[in-house]
Amino acid sequence: MNVPFRPLQKASKSASQAAQEALSSQSDIPPKVSYTPGPGPNEPCPENVTMFQAFEWNCPKDQKHWTRLATAMPSLKAIGIDNMWIPPGCKGGWHGSNGYDIYDLYDLGEFQQKDSKGTKWGTKDELDDMMAVARKLGIGIYWDAVLNHKAAADFSEPCYAVKVDPKDRTKELGKPTEIEAWTGFDFAGRKGRYSPMKYRWHHFTGTDYDHRTQTNGVFKFLGRGKKDWAKDVDDELGNYDYLMFADVDHSNPEVREDFFRWGEWIGQELGISGIRFDAVKHYSEEFLRDFIRHLDRTVGNKWFLVGEYWRDDLEVLARYIKRMGNRLSLFDVPLVSNLARLSMARKPDLRLVFKDTLALHHPLNAVTFVQNHDTQERGSLEAIVTPDFMAHAHALILLRLSPAYPCVFYGDLYGILGSRSRPPACGGKLPKMILARKLYAYGGMNEYLDEKECIGWTRLGHPSRSNGAGLAVLLNSSRASYAHKRMNVGKHHAGETWTDIMNWAWGEVCIDKEGWGTFPVGPRSVSVWVNARAEGRRGLDHLVFDDDIYKQVACVTS
Repeated sequence: MNVPFRPLQKASKSASQAAQEALSSQSDIPPKVSYTPGPGPNEPCPENVTMFQAFEWNCPKDQKHWTRLATAMPSLKAIGIDNMWIPPGCKGGWHGSNGYDIYDLYDLGEFQQKDSKGTKWGTKDELDDMMAVARKLGIGIYWDAVLNHKAAADFSEPCYAVKVDPKDRTKELGKPTEIEAWTGFDFAGRKGRYSPMKYRWHHFTGTDYDHRTQTNGVFKFLGRGKKDWAKDVDDELGNYDYLMFADVDHSNPEVREDFFRWGEWIGQELGISGIRFDAVKHYSEEFLRDFIRHLDRTVGNKWFLVGEYWRDDLEVLARYIKRMGNRLSLFDVPLVSNLARLSMARKPDLRLVFKDTLALHHPLNAVTFVQNHDTQERGSLEAIVTPDFMAHAHALILLRLSPAYPCVFYGDLYGILGSRSRPPACGGKLPKMILARKLYAYGGMNEYLDEKECIGWTRLGHPSRSNGAGLAVLLNSSRASYAHKRMNVGKHHAGETWTDIMNWAWGEVCIDKEGWGTFPVGPRSVSVWVNARAEGRRGLDHLVFDDDIYKQVACVTS
């Protein structure tokens, strides 16, 4: 399987990666026309890799998600999905929990705890079956690790704490007092299997509720020694160690031992290919760095690791990546913010979409995405990209020359359920864009950024991929005007006839003897042009992807 790997020290760069990093020196408005070289015809050209986030917030609470994913995997593999980030599969606070209110790291739907044996997603046996399908198909699985807190304690216990200002956690409000906190975790249903650890108040730094007085707030625990918030966390709200529930004290030796044990266990138990770390801005950098080193020494030395650090600040994210020894990638939050703003602007300047983003300045450690479970409407980090801009956004992360790693959201491929339901993105054409990335998005890139509302680029192709076929992409943000652009696809494509795989732009483009063609695009639309006789084109044109995953019907191509 294809798994992007980031070693603890900076990855050595190929010639194409070095050329790509030259993009990071661009000014706010890049040159009108530019060329970025790809691998030479006699150089290796790695296959493009795409990640899939395999859930959305409103998936049914029917405990059948692992089974659905196992059924859908062949169709996902067929359109070019290589690795899947699956939801938190550890036992949460109740049977319908998405898993971010984590109760027991070691219960993957195996034990009768919190009113159910299975998690929202299914049982441990069903998880194992899904993993077996993934291995057979060569799809890597990334586990969603929630290591910041614990929820749904088994009992409350007395402890000393001081209330702090929720808007500045460095300021104490009043005097220390005894409270009753929900911090007792016995995991009785598991009976010590896999780990003997039981959690008490001293394994945490704080909580948000005093059961004795029925009072909400942010309470910092007090104790012997240096009990305090972690210092190496985000500085938002003064100190953003505390996020929710019972906040884990990652400096506690017993906690560190238990978490390190879990990291080895989850790798051995499931055979995963990587981890997505939830909420990394809220817990100790030193702990996560040590945890990653432990994984590298034991089970995960080739795992792909990515963190969710939600802050729209390139400098903050870049410094964090450096402090993690470049071993950890981050989701490109600034890019999502840019996409959301541009999608809502009356006359957006598309040339600025990559301004101050990880994709531009630190592409080797960037995971690009358009939406996720938190940004979807009414999510905790809502950042809506409008439906008529979805194709533009996905073309930008899937089809350009960049070592950044794109992640496609379940809700964009299959639609979103609930009171704010919506159909699949891009008019159902997203599977074609993903497959076009796998087949044709190779070779050098010519970019045409001569207009604010209409930009384009071409990929020249590589002999080792689809017999050298390339593509041409045009984005038009104008709601009123058609547009066209003359772009070069390389002399080696002279005489070819290109058509739009999206079927949104009619007609044919004939490539002249110098490799030029004039490509059209409709209002507020995207066109993706490929040689009509390109290798794999027939399968792409006849691709049928059943996006009703709840019927568990697989993809069919002809």
